[in-house]
Amino acid sequence: MNIHDVKMLIEEGEGFELEFKRKVSSPEKIAKTISAFANTNGGIILFGVDDDGSLIGVESEKSEVDLIREAGEYYCNPPVALEVSFVPYNHKDIIVVTVEESDTKPHFVVTGESSGKAFIRVKDKSVLASREVIKVLRDESSDKSLTLTIGTNEKRLFEFLEANEKITVTEYSNLINVSRRRASRILTTLVRAGVIRIHTLEKTDYFTLASPSEEFADNHKEQFRTPRQR
Repeated sequence: MNIHDVKMLIEEGEGFELEFKRKVSSPEKIAKTISAFANTNGGIILFGVDDDGSLIGVESEKSEVDLIREAGEYYCNPPVALEVSFVPYNHKDIIVVTVEESDTKPHFVVTGESSGKAFIRVKDKSVLASREVIKVLRDESSDKSLTLTIGTNEKRLFEFLEANEKITVTEYSNLINVSRRRASRILTTLVRAGVIRIHTLEKTDYFTLASPSEEFADNHKEQFRTPRQR
């Protein structure tokens, strides 16, 4: 990659698979973005680029690069492999970090807590993954067989979605009068089976049939960028 390639990326603006960082900050903050990209569709982090797309460059000293590598190796569990390259700019460098979509999801950010937090990419942000998303990510990486039974609860869900397009875990729990935990389990099983899809906003998730109406999809297309269905 050269400076022309970097400028072409910057013209696209920050988004689902691209993030700008003015400088190399703490490994915890870097790990958050790495986790989100690895758990979703992969992406590129450009260090030395301001939020408005201005090229600034960073001093690519060994300590800076070590922080980036530490973020992927020691602050992500399981570790995330990174491809790090350098593009010269005004006696400094633009550091280009490429994160591939992972086959061992979910990746958690470890910060000394007993259990880390997983992140996914939503539009141009790295957001905290819900319990349902984490379950879906685990299922994506699992080779376990799936047994799916369509009963009364599932049929009521399909009828509701045909009429209302989308539903949350809480709404489904109330609809079929079961605990939130059981409602969540039914929904994530159906996601794994490819019958419904999970969609993440910044503060909540919702579920739709796997083939939503064209009108609904057109109106919400920016929200349909979710962990890739396999």
